[in-house]
Amino acid sequence: MSDHLSNSAVDRLVSRLASFGESPAIVSEKRTVSFRELLADSEIWLERLRGEGVGQGTVCGYVGEYSPQTISLFISLMRVGAIAAPLTPAVEHELPRLAQIGGLERVIRFDDEGHATFSAAFSHGSSPLLDDFRATEHAGLVVFTSGSTGQPKAILHDLEKVLDKFAELRRGRRTVLFLMMDHFGGVNTLLSTLAYGGVAICISDRTPDAVCRAISKGRAELLPTTPTFLKMLIASGVWRDHGISSVRLITYGTEPMPESTLARLSEVFPGVELKQTYGLSELGVLHSKSPDPKSLWLKIGGRGFETRVVDGVLHIRSNSSMVGYLNAPSPIDAEGWMNTGDLVDQQGDLIRFRGRASEVINVGGQKVFPTEVETILLQADRVVDATVYGAKHPLLGQAVRARVSLSEPEDEAAVNERLKEFCRDRMAKFKVPLKFEVLPIEAQITPRTKKQRIVERVDDLRTDKHRG
Repeated sequence: MSDHLSNSAVDRLVSRLASFGESPAIVSEKRTVSFRELLADSEIWLERLRGEGVGQGTVCGYVGEYSPQTISLFISLMRVGAIAAPLTPAVEHELPRLAQIGGLERVIRFDDEGHATFSAAFSHGSSPLLDDFRATEHAGLVVFTSGSTGQPKAILHDLEKVLDKFAELRRGRRTVLFLMMDHFGGVNTLLSTLAYGGVAICISDRTPDAVCRAISKGRAELLPTTPTFLKMLIASGVWRDHGISSVRLITYGTEPMPESTLARLSEVFPGVELKQTYGLSELGVLHSKSPDPKSLWLKIGGRGFETRVVDGVLHIRSNSSMVGYLNAPSPIDAEGWMNTGDLVDQQGDLIRFRGRASEVINVGGQKVFPTEVETILLQADRVVDATVYGAKHPLLGQAVRARVSLSEPEDEAAVNERLKEFCRDRMAKFKVPLKFEVLPIEAQITPRTKKQRIVERVDDLRTDKHRG
């Protein structure tokens, strides 16, 4: 059956996938799917989509997890020139709001057995940006920001630009699909894995045990993940119970990596390459290279990207940047530059991330970077995770506080005294947290397995999203 698009990046991707034939494309708990079978499933989806009135320019949301069914659907949505909006079951309660701001016209839901049900979307708004994009007849992608500090933003991407990054054939890897499919980083991982002839390994959940089981079953070579998950993995010790020696590369991003965690990773996985990555949902994923895998300094950029540092803040210009927000003004200026809000140190063409500008704590005019204090706290006995944040203070404006997770139970009063003394010996007095709250490690992470960042705490908590 002919596709809607011809001589396009989508068309070239489909031809590339067809060339891999019987090679395995997807490994799930229930079955392994070859590239030939993946495209055969896509043909079935093409018929069903057209029968349901989903075609060029239709904004189609689909709710599920990575599976042969959702992946073949995504390929088919690209082939008919639709605008795909991947969603996870965790946001089901937000669907009316997301449909409104993202312009969803149809919604497809997958049950636990992988069966799909089409439904009409909730009422949605119109967007001049969406109308203009439809005129290009390009396949599109809509992803949403977390919305943890307010209304989520709907980010529209042109998949012709996104797919151009994978035009040159490289070595494919057997890759764990850790980053979620409604996250730009997750889409980037999936497309790079398939476009290079690798194997996409689906996971049922993102606990250390489940991920290690998926690595063992799928003989995974690449694990793209977060520093928070890697801290959980080390603390759990479950890697000792599974055969995960197939892993050759662990990439980490979406949030700062503590130096102590990176050092511990090098000890636990001495034969594994560790690589820091960086990307933004608005601009895409940049190429990154570190002069030393044990260092947090790196060079970012690559084909189609430019970077600069202005007043300690990273700015980026990208050829593959988003079309725009569907429900907010664009943060990209007239010259194509975007202020990322990420604070960095700079040495020549190398940078090191210090955290988000919005997270800096101002203690009587003195700046405190949460990641700096957290790195020191992680060196203390029995501390497996730490989140440092600013709380309002009547005299200082803000004071430093911390939430910590421990490897074994300990009296909270004793923890406060022990960790205050530990910090006093290693940092300036104004950086020492005034109070430590002990919580289980699960209470400090988001559904995306990232640190639950606290921007301000008065009587309630607000969190700020990370880039990724």
